[in-house]
Amino acid sequence: MATHEEAGTLVHDEDLEGVRAWFTELAALVRAVDFVPARRLVVEDFIAFGTITDFMVGQQVAEMTQWRKVWPSIDGFTFRDDIRALVSPDRLFAVGLAVFDSTGYHEDGSTFVRAGRATVSLIRGSITERWVANHTHMSLYRGTPPISFGNKPSKS
Repeated sequence: MATHEEAGTLVHDEDLEGVRAWFTELAALVRAVDFVPARRLVVEDFIAFGTITDFMVGQQVAEMTQWRKVWPSIDGFTFRDDIRALVSPDRLFAVGLAVFDSTGYHEDGSTFVRAGRATVSLIRGSITERWVANHTHMSLYRGTPPISFGNKPSKS
């Protein structure tokens, strides 16, 4: 089993791949504007910070106040390849760090680069389980308009 050190933690390649898979799945669901399957990526009572709402407790609150306002309004949401992870010694807790890109829309329909960063804490009951977020913090880079005016229909 291959490992490497990242900021003082020993990271097993398979744990990093699991963290990357979490980010990849989230990005695909954001692009698809598919809320229902995204619920399985977070614990029900997770705590989040976002672009629109400062402090959210609970998956349902995040979906209603953040996800449903942002995901339909943007295009091309993806995380850059350089996703990092810090992993606890028991391999049941991780912090994933990533940079994202997307396209936002001004009121007149013109586009702007909508980039930012994400820090996500992830948990699991055993090392054979998938990672699930118990905290997310997504923020736009300074100077990026906080609101996008796109309007795509949701899949779920």
